[in-house]
Amino acid sequence: MQTGRGPRRPERALTYRDAGVDIAAGERLVDRIAPLARRTRRPEVLTAIGGFGAAFRAPRGMRDPVFVTSTDGVGTKLRFAFALDRHDTVGIDLVAMNANDVLALGAEPLVFLDYFATGRLDVRRAAAVVSGIAAGCREAGCALVGGETAEMPSFYAPGEYDLAGFVVGAVERRKLLDGSRVRPGHVLIGLASSGLHSNGYSLAHRVVERRRIPLSRRIPEFGCTLGEELLRPTRIYVKSVLGLLAAHPVHALAHITGGGIAGNLPRVLPRGSRARIRRGSWPVPAVFGWLARMGPVEPAEMDRALNQGLGMILAVPARAADAALEFLRRRRERAFPIGEIVRGSPGVDIVD
Repeated sequence: MQTGRGPRRPERALTYRDAGVDIAAGERLVDRIAPLARRTRRPEVLTAIGGFGAAFRAPRGMRDPVFVTSTDGVGTKLRFAFALDRHDTVGIDLVAMNANDVLALGAEPLVFLDYFATGRLDVRRAAAVVSGIAAGCREAGCALVGGETAEMPSFYAPGEYDLAGFVVGAVERRKLLDGSRVRPGHVLIGLASSGLHSNGYSLAHRVVERRRIPLSRRIPEFGCTLGEELLRPTRIYVKSVLGLLAAHPVHALAHITGGGIAGNLPRVLPRGSRARIRRGSWPVPAVFGWLARMGPVEPAEMDRALNQGLGMILAVPARAADAALEFLRRRRERAFPIGEIVRGSPGVDIVD
């Protein structure tokens, strides 16, 4: 029985691009990343970027190297990068959060890898992110040896992406910092943060959203727009602190991230040691007071969620404190004596 229909046309074969994944765009991104990675190369790296893995050796001169690893992301700070369509600073944050973590054990960051995931790959945006990663690697002295770019259609909202980073560092076993040598009487030295760094951004976003403040608004006390302040990159302390470790005794380092001073400093305090910190012994960047007022946010919540102007805290013997402060200041670190170690259970007392 005839139906009156002609022959059916064959369906066009599907491609990966039809499914939302553009392999050619990924290849273009790799072409743009390769020269950025080459400028971060270290002599320990044995392979070129683009292989199935990265090979590297322990730094020459180390007799008993210990490898130290860390992984972290940028978190909700990315929401401000999306809103401003500015992507060249969050890569610095990504490196900083990882490099400062391994530094807290006394390790020198050696190699770094990144994971960049998005719904649809925008080569311009992704290249801007990786340029920031490369800049952070150069500042931290580690090599960008590879990473992964994942294009996952419908998984992320248009224009959005997520970032994760992975770092490997090394330190001589006898120089590994675990806090076990900290004693009552040690002086605490705080290193200034550049601002919020990469923590507490869910709180910051809620304040901005609640008050409906445009990111383009210039805030006089910041000396820049709100968006510029909120995207200010995290400080990378690697070179100055590694220099200090080579020249002066330092018995503990705490990277002040989510959880603030009270949540991070106890992680490097041994039994019988407690930190006493004097509030007001360091300058607090204006963004913290602004958030507290605009929230409003109670002081205890500010202490719990944010770094309050200190990105890293060092515990040094009292006899070495003045020399350590002078060393750091000569290297343009804003360093302050902020308190001391006293007898007690591991914890922090912030006193006025």
